[in-house]
Formats: sequence, C-alpha cells, structure tokens
Amino acid sequence: MSITRRQFCQHAATLAAATALMSSIPLSFAGAAEPPATVPVSDLMKPEALPDRVMGKDDAPVTIVEYASMTCPHCALFQETTFPELKKNYIDTGKVKYILREFPLDNLAAAAFMLARCAGELDSGKYYAMVDTLFAQQSQWAVEKPIPHLMAISKQAGFTEKSFEACLQNQKLLDGIEAVRQRAIKQFEVNSTPTFFIDGKRYVGALSIDEVKKAIDPLLNGKKG
Repeated sequence: MSITRRQFCQHAATLAAATALMSSIPLSFAGAAEPPATVPVSDLMKPEALPDRVMGKDDAPVTIVEYASMTCPHCALFQETTFPELKKNYIDTGKVKYILREFPLDNLAAAAFMLARCAGELDSGKYYAMVDTLFAQQSQWAVEKPIPHLMAISKQAGFTEKSFEACLQNQKLLDGIEAVRQRAIKQFEVNSTPTFFIDGKRYVGALSIDEVKKAIDPLLNGKKG
C-alpha cells in the first residue's frame, strides 16, 4: 500500500483524521515470503530518493542500516534501550556507520519523518535529535489528535507554526519518503519494523545490545589488519 497525498493530508490540520489509518495498516506484512538473509552492501548503499542521514564516520568498518517507523513501539524500544550503547561503544568510536531509513507504516509516521527531515535538512545531527525526541515522546503524540503534540515538539526544535505546516505540505518530501519505503519493500523485501542490515545481513526486531554486539564484533575482528 502506497502513502499518497490523498491518503496523507491536504494540509496539516487533517492529520488528526489520517491517524485512523493506523489501525488498518499492520506492523508487518502477513503471508509474505521469507526474505533473503543477506543483501549485497553495494546494493544497499546505492543512492536513495532522499539523501541518507549518516551518523558516524564514513569510513567506519561496519555499516548498519535500520528501517523503522516512527509509530512503531518496537522501534522506540530499540531507540531507548539499545541505541545509546550502540552509539557510545560503536558509532562514536568510529567502528560503525549508522543510517536510519524511513519505513512509515501509517500516515502519522510519515508526518513525523517529514518533521525530522525538515529539522535536519542541513544537519544530520538535528535530524537524529528530532528522531530521538519523537521516539522518546511517542506515547504523547501517537494519539487520536496528534497535531498539538507534534506542534509542541516541533517548536522546541525551532519550528514556527508556518514552517511546521509548510513541512507537512511538502509533496516532494512526502514522495521521497514513500520512494524510500517502496524501494525497501521491492528490492530488500523489508516487511516489518525495525529491520536492520548489519553489513548486509538481515536482523528483524528490537535487538538488544548483546545481540548487536554478537552481530558486530565478529565483523570488526575479521576486518582487523
């Protein structure tokens, strides 16, 4: 199912009605064929419809790509419980390059990603700061009437009411997010969130830090020297 302008909104105020779609779009695609265990890193890293927001050193020996939805509770759990240690021990130390890619499962998640993209249009750090805030406050804005909560969060990130509405009416940005999602479905057979590719190997679900270490450390050891 594609996220289109008609499904999304004609302007920011109609997002409240759009959240009704959340109950009809599943967190995974039941009945889908078993996806491949690995994806060639060269394919995974080809340019997307939107530029990747990269965290970490470009020449880090290990690359992690996560496909997530902003309204996915499992994604929020990973962000809260695992990501801080991943960042501290692997990303900040130059061992891992991390990329979050948009895989919205509903219109509200698409809107949240749009706001993160607008906040970090010129700065990956601001993008990830907005993502972190939205995940941390997911229970507050992923509700029946999300606009006031999203507006409040956005104002803390420097938005005005005008720039908030302009962001959510940006058709090109919405189309780009949908293109990223469709490529993940068609080329990499992503069918649930979160889905991770660690140097191309697929991992599904909110990984613990121990599971992350188990996946990364052998790769690092194999690339020494």
